[in-house]
Parts: sequence; C-alpha cells; structure tokens
Amino acid sequence: MAQIFDALINNDFSRQRRLVVFKDGCRYGKFGKTKAYELIAQERIKAYKLGGKTMIDLDSVDQFHASLPKVESRAR
Repeated sequence: MAQIFDALINNDFSRQRRLVVFKDGCRYGKFGKTKAYELIAQERIKAYKLGGKTMIDLDSVDQFHASLPKVESRAR
C-alpha cells in the first residue's frame, strides 16, 4: 500500500501493470482465447482476476513476443 502512495505522491506510474480485459489482451497479442489460456497455464503470459474478469498483463505479452524465435531466411 505504501508503494501506491509513494507512486501517487511522486507521480511515478512507470511500475504500474498494463492490464486489459481478456478479449483486448488476445487482440493485442494476436492470439485466440484458447492459445491465451495455454500461455497462461504455461506461465508465458500473466493474468489476474479482478472481480469476475480475467485481466491480461500486456507487459508479459510483450515479453512473450520478444522470446519468440526469429525466422531465418534461406539463401537460394
């Protein structure tokens, strides 16, 4: 709780999570809901419950995308 007050006093919101509702998280990540649930179960993206809604952490989606292997083109 003290961290929240410190952030409010210092206007430091850089540590806040970027949470969006499940559907918007899937749209942002360019995957469907089945894949999203798989990634959550594998702990590759983070999700939280807020009331009855599942919220997806967009920073974890960005980290997931960054961890994907790059495509190597073959020279012909």
